[in-house]
Amino acid sequence: MPRDNSPRRKPRQVRAELTRDRILTAAAHIFTEHGYAAGTTNRIAERARVSIGSVYQYFPNKESILAALLVDHIERDAAAALNLDGLPLPEALRLFARRTIDNHQHDPRLLRMMIEEAPIDADFIGKVLAYEQERVAQVRALLAGHPQIRVDDLDTAALMIVNTVEMLPHKLLATRQLDPRRLEDELVTMLTRYLTASDQTAG
Repeated sequence: MPRDNSPRRKPRQVRAELTRDRILTAAAHIFTEHGYAAGTTNRIAERARVSIGSVYQYFPNKESILAALLVDHIERDAAAALNLDGLPLPEALRLFARRTIDNHQHDPRLLRMMIEEAPIDADFIGKVLAYEQERVAQVRALLAGHPQIRVDDLDTAALMIVNTVEMLPHKLLATRQLDPRRLEDELVTMLTRYLTASDQTAG
């Protein structure tokens, strides 16, 4: 039987929601400071200043806490919708890249841990896919509205752009002392050249 990593209790009152947020904030600090393996629920409870029983009221194990951190990250990013309509292509790509880079800058080591070690279950996969599909559709619409685009397959191009803009900051900002604005500039240059190169031919 698969392990249940879904939250046990849905906070329905302000006090309960604040307790959940305290647990997640404490867990983010503990995972960053001690690593995921050493980030026990006891340490999380101590950092959050709640009983271990209170932690288990909301989360059955630390895997579910890590998954909740990543889902919250995804939902915050998805909620910050961008309006790219009518913008010149380089400006729209820059805005798209900047939001992703800024979202990764808060704590890139924690984000990398969440992405690489969060438990995989159907609910989590569903949220990730829905988030990706929304962003791909947004980029697909952007490409379709620009006559200078030279790629033949807009669906594949949109999927590649979303994954490039998501994964490069995730990898590079977590492992290297890289200037985020320099990364932004290079991403925009790379994607603009890919999308507008005049010598592309159908595969």
